[in-house]
Amino acid sequence: MKLIVGLGNPGEKYAKTKHNVGYWVLDLLAEKLALSFDQKTENGIYVKQPDFILAKPTTFMNKSGDFVEELIKFYKINTQDLMIIYDDMNFEVGQAAIKTTGSAGGQRGMAHIIEKCKTKEIKRLKIGISRGKNAKEYVLSPFLPKDNAKIKLVIEEAANILIFYLSNSFITTIEKFNANKNKV
Repeated sequence: MKLIVGLGNPGEKYAKTKHNVGYWVLDLLAEKLALSFDQKTENGIYVKQPDFILAKPTTFMNKSGDFVEELIKFYKINTQDLMIIYDDMNFEVGQAAIKTTGSAGGQRGMAHIIEKCKTKEIKRLKIGISRGKNAKEYVLSPFLPKDNAKIKLVIEEAANILIFYLSNSFITTIEKFNANKNKV
C-alpha cells in the first residue's frame, strides 16, 4: 500500500502560506480523485483506499513524523512505499523535484519524518518556493501575486504526477516526470 503525505501547518492562519504547498497538492489530488479526508486521528487526517492512503498531518510541521509513524505502524506500510510532498527553499517557485533519498535539506517536517522512520530512503516530491532572507518568516508568508500562476501550475503538475504514480511504479513515474520537467 502506498502512503502519500502532504506536509503543511494546520489552521486558517497558515492555510495560504508557502509552507502549506504539500497540503495544496494533496487537496487537489483528493479533489481529482473525488475523495475526501474522512478519517482522523489525533495527529492527522487521511483517506484510505484499497491500494493507497492520502494523508495530511494536523500537527505543526516540525512534528509531522508523529502522524507518518502512526500510519506506517497501524497499516504496516513499508517506508519504501512512503512519499512525502513538501516545500523546498532550494528550488525556485515553479520548480519541482522527485527524489528517492537524501537529507531533509533544512525542512524540519521532513527531518522529523526521517528521524521517526529511521531512514533517509524516503521518496519525496519537493515543490520549490524560493528562498527568503528570514526562513521562518518567509515560509509562513503567502506567495507574491507574481508567483501565483507558477505555483498553481506546479501544484497541478504534481497532482497529475501523483495520480500517475498511484497506478505505476516509482521508476516509471520518475521517467514520466523527467520527460515533462521542462514543461512545468
